[in-house]
Amino acid sequence: MGNWLRGARFAGAAAVLMTALQLSPIPTASGAEAYKAQRTADGKADLNGIWQALNTANWDLQEHAARPGVVVALGAAGAVPAGLSVVEGDEIPYLPAAAAKKKENFENRLTADPEIKCYLPGVPRATYMPYPFQIVQSSAKIQMAYTFTNAARTIHLDKVAGPPDDTWMGHSVGRWEGDTLVVDVTHFNDKTWFDRAGNFHSDALHVVERFTPITPDALRYEATIEDPKVFTRPWKIAMPIYRRLEPNIQILEYPCIDFAEEFLYGHLRKQQLVRHWERETIEDPKVFTRPWKIAMPIYRRLEPNIQLLDYPCIDFAEEFLYGHLRKQQLVRHWEGETIEVDIKRKVPPGERLYEWYGK
Repeated sequence: MGNWLRGARFAGAAAVLMTALQLSPIPTASGAEAYKAQRTADGKADLNGIWQALNTANWDLQEHAARPGVVVALGAAGAVPAGLSVVEGDEIPYLPAAAAKKKENFENRLTADPEIKCYLPGVPRATYMPYPFQIVQSSAKIQMAYTFTNAARTIHLDKVAGPPDDTWMGHSVGRWEGDTLVVDVTHFNDKTWFDRAGNFHSDALHVVERFTPITPDALRYEATIEDPKVFTRPWKIAMPIYRRLEPNIQILEYPCIDFAEEFLYGHLRKQQLVRHWERETIEDPKVFTRPWKIAMPIYRRLEPNIQLLDYPCIDFAEEFLYGHLRKQQLVRHWEGETIEVDIKRKVPPGERLYEWYGK
């Protein structure tokens, strides 16, 4: 009964969305070519602003169904939303050994994903993380500032020597092709991933990005990825990026180092600070002294194949809600409505504090 009802609701919502899509114009490739962007003082397309991708690429670049997360105690809040592919042809052409490594990364994503450790996200991942980023443009430099871990990079439109060593965010050299900003990015290390699904690269990574205005408030983002140590051929991702329209929008600090510190280094304490977590307590008197209002922009998704995908969160929350009824417990124990789960991990070689920051 529950599954039928959930399916009926999903089908109804999908029908409403498809009707809206049929009645509403969506920019096409020809429309993107016809759009003439606003100009800066030097006559180039104006990319200044705060932008954000609205997709699930940070969870998985390829098409994927909704799936449970790796921490049972987080229930539906930690699950992975379904998403359409941003990969051209939905195929990432791994070499055989690299495909096995990608699978290993996925299986160990709870502790191996650099995002969990608050490492710099790299390129192109910084662009489609679920946080806004800002573009500040001048005639010789373009600065990009990201929310996550206060990451930033400079796109050099003038001649600048490359860095003396490989870096997390790479070395970005830009040029204009009409209204399209083309960015050639090299000098990467091998320590970042493309997403939470374990897609990865080596230090031979070469990325060519293209930022093209398609409406006053949207860019088309493309990235061609080449890495002969990992992939059999170059491959490409593409997606729209949307201007954040809130009148007071700004980049806010996300001090993820503070949030990852105990995860990374807590095992070095003589006395463990954290044995288990119980959710934060939020008091809500359920009574307001006056009416109050929220306001926000709502964005039309511009992907030509956009559709509403199922998010069966009941399945992901089932163990959290009813696991205590099992004869054989999958989790350690329940305390009232609080679940305690032991998560043990081994810090692999090369990831200890003195090695991370001693180089």
